[in-house]
Amino acid sequence: MKRTFGKDVKVLWHDRKRYWGLPISFTQYSLVEKEGEWIKFIVETGLLYTKIDEFHLYKVDDVSVYESLVNKLFGVGNIDIYVNDNTTSKLRAVRVKNPYKVYDLLNTLVQKDKATRKVIWTESNIQR
Repeated sequence: MKRTFGKDVKVLWHDRKRYWGLPISFTQYSLVEKEGEWIKFIVETGLLYTKIDEFHLYKVDDVSVYESLVNKLFGVGNIDIYVNDNTTSKLRAVRVKNPYKVYDLLNTLVQKDKATRKVIWTESNIQR
């Protein structure tokens, strides 16, 4: 199911959790942007009921990629996103296609969103 995010919202990246390299899961990941207002990472899970988690990219502290040998064979990998948020402290995008391209896109968008919002990172927390 392809979800629409509203007027003036661009989908920058979209994928599903994959099994054996095939997108046959009910977990979907999206990077969406409303130009000049926000950039969000959204995770939708479920078939009979849907749970949606999201966070703004300026809250991201760190991003890392993990590929097991089996994942490498199928061209997928996991992306760990560490977030400075009350409800989500760590999110793992599991078995996404081209994880290093997604990692690079995510890091670029995080830096762009932080620069737009003038967010300064300190070792203890994020300040505005």
